[in-house]
Amino acid sequence: MRVVVIGGGVVGAASAWSLALRGIDVTLVEQFGLGHRNGASHGSSRIFRIAYDDHTYTELAVHAGRLWCELDSVSGEEPVLRCTGAVDHGPAAVTASRARSVERTGRPFELIDRREAEKRWSGMRFDQTVLYHRDAGRLHADRAVASIISRARERGADVQHHRPVRAIHDAGAALEIVTDVGVVRADRLVIAAGAWTEQVVDMVPESDRATIDLPELRTSQEQPAHFAPTATDHDWPSFVHHPGADLDESHHAGGIYGLASEDGIKIGEHATGPEVTPAGRSFTPDPAGEQRLREYARQWLPGVEPDSAQSLTCLYTCTPDHDFVIDRGGRVTVAAGFSGHGFKFAPAVGEYVADLTLGESTLPVSGLARLFGFGSRVR
Repeated sequence: MRVVVIGGGVVGAASAWSLALRGIDVTLVEQFGLGHRNGASHGSSRIFRIAYDDHTYTELAVHAGRLWCELDSVSGEEPVLRCTGAVDHGPAAVTASRARSVERTGRPFELIDRREAEKRWSGMRFDQTVLYHRDAGRLHADRAVASIISRARERGADVQHHRPVRAIHDAGAALEIVTDVGVVRADRLVIAAGAWTEQVVDMVPESDRATIDLPELRTSQEQPAHFAPTATDHDWPSFVHHPGADLDESHHAGGIYGLASEDGIKIGEHATGPEVTPAGRSFTPDPAGEQRLREYARQWLPGVEPDSAQSLTCLYTCTPDHDFVIDRGGRVTVAAGFSGHGFKFAPAVGEYVADLTLGESTLPVSGLARLFGFGSRVR
């Protein structure tokens, strides 16, 4: 069997890697170069955390953590996952539900008084209740994608960058994927194209496309910012500050996330940016959004210089409920809607995509079909 994966971001790369590990003849085609800045998989940092209200996400994150560690163990390169621990703080109901979910996995956690938390992490101020889970930290996004691509190539995957897809034709027993430099034939196709997903799905022959359940996808231009720390000896966990207690919901309805990185202390809002198309985005940060992050830093992060913000932009592509879509129709598997919290799950999602594409069931996590809503319904 030959499988073609369209999209070389973290999910497409992980899917190609998982398929190659199973001995499948896999080709990955990506329209841009490795490490490009046009999508959602670039940069120096992504949160890795396991505390979720929905236990299936917690299970999936724990499994993904094992896979990230395995990737680092075989790469011989600088690790992409660094465990710093992570903190959730805000309303008691939010931290308690996440604590229960972590407890069910048997992984360690602490519920900490906020005064004690501020002694432990002096660069931060904390909201009413604080959950700390140790098996968390941060991923280096650029190195993660590059490492997965390298491991996939070592297992025989043919990775082709600068290969935009122009058409997909039904050739009877196979699909023909037309790129600028030629045609690649596939028995099965995986579409993991991020913000370009709908555009690529529209190319799929009707016989396969008609059975794909793809909800509306919204693409926005988001803009986190890096802040300079005031001291180098602060210990910085990754963190999520949930609204509903002392955090002003009128300014930060989706909460705030943050983590240390090579570029400073990164903080951002979740899915608040303007809706865009991949070709029509401005790459220009919104001054009002940057000001909100400065104000947040001034109030909640005494360990950074609030006027040092350096904004960057990236694309978010989300479903209405922010759950992922992993669905197969005929010969085509679609994986989409990962923005905002999906990067951490990539190696586990790659396994699930490979399972669905090949009609197998290997992932040791329950409830995925329910969680993804559209996944595992092979038709």
